[in-house]
Amino acid sequence: MGIDFRAKQAEFASYIRNPARNSPPADVSPQRMAMYRELFFNNIDSTLSGNFPVLRKILTDQQWQNLAEDFYAEHHCDTPHFSEIAEEFLAYLQSRQNPEDFPFLLELAHYEWVEMALAISKSQPQTGDEDFVQNILHREVLVSPLAWPLAYRFPVQMISPDYLPVAVEQTPTYLIVYRDQHDQVHFMQSTALTLRMLQILDEQSDISGDACLHKLIEEAQHLDPQLLFNEGLKILQEMAEKGIVIPADVF
Repeated sequence: MGIDFRAKQAEFASYIRNPARNSPPADVSPQRMAMYRELFFNNIDSTLSGNFPVLRKILTDQQWQNLAEDFYAEHHCDTPHFSEIAEEFLAYLQSRQNPEDFPFLLELAHYEWVEMALAISKSQPQTGDEDFVQNILHREVLVSPLAWPLAYRFPVQMISPDYLPVAVEQTPTYLIVYRDQHDQVHFMQSTALTLRMLQILDEQSDISGDACLHKLIEEAQHLDPQLLFNEGLKILQEMAEKGIVIPADVF
């Protein structure tokens, strides 16, 4: 009855998180502590493996084990929810400094996390009708909350055990990841101009398609204005059909 429960709980948890640095509770059998340690760690390991399958595949078993165990031992999560463990893993990678890591490790992990984050987002897909697509120049346009423009230094969508880039690409990789009306997540390769177009729409919530394109033309003075307008309109309409951009009045 004189046991300090919080102290005992901390002792128990410390050993499970990092048995190399912490002694097991003296009043619990080593076999039982080993079982607890395996159960707890395996839950984290399976969650990370499921959320970061490419990262898991490109690392050896020992490299992955070391990475998962270091995360488990060193990172203090701000959430008790398993659905948010992947985001905690990203926070851990941002602060991790290991010269032996692949230089693209964080970007690849972020790319894989985005798919899961969009898949479980509580936002509902919205799309405009055919009139919105055809008359997008005269309609106020928003970027869907389920469409994320992304830019990476490495071609993360191509990374695999057979392709492990070691140097930053001269041209960044631009992607748009979005969830459609059927709740399927898609990845679309893009360009700097298209991402800038989406950024303009995001910066001004009451802007029309026409005003957005003219703003883009104003910024890209080295390009042919008419060609940029025509191509920009096609891209806007394509993104409207996919639900990447939506009517401002849907909310």
